[in-house]
Amino acid sequence: MTNSAERPPFTYAEVGATRGAMPAGYHHQDLRRRLGRGRDDFRRFGEAVLAYRMQRGLHLLAEAQTPRAEPGARVTVRLGIGRFGVLAPCRVVYVVDEEDRRGFAYGTLPGHPASGEELFAVEYDRATATVYGVVRAFSRPAAWYTRLGGPVTRAVQRLAAEAYVMALRRTPPER
Repeated sequence: MTNSAERPPFTYAEVGATRGAMPAGYHHQDLRRRLGRGRDDFRRFGEAVLAYRMQRGLHLLAEAQTPRAEPGARVTVRLGIGRFGVLAPCRVVYVVDEEDRRGFAYGTLPGHPASGEELFAVEYDRATATVYGVVRAFSRPAAWYTRLGGPVTRAVQRLAAEAYVMALRRTPPER
């Protein structure tokens, strides 16, 4: 049995809500961008997402408890620039490993400047053979400086979602 210091509670009650209807009282984000075509691209990008490529590609991943996303794994990202950066602890809530969808969601832990959940995934559209990168999130400020940032903080979150997908797009093709 683990103690609460090893497994702190999430900082929000709606754990797993990025799977469906987003909860009220949070800022919502839904981003879906074309990445490629075909099953090979879907497999390549899906593996990259599960290996934290979106976070690694932006040099945000400070630490991951596992090399590949697994439910319960602790993940720490570094947000900000230089000495103005802050470590933001998260834990993987769930992993998606379906025929046409692959990815994971993590939720915020105490010490994170926001409170909420973020899903990183790729989806395969069978009708068009198009592969999409997806970032879906709900959050609200959890620290004084994120509350103070207001609309600027939300704009940075939108830019970060676009950057996550761009980082995934740079995943090299398999040889």
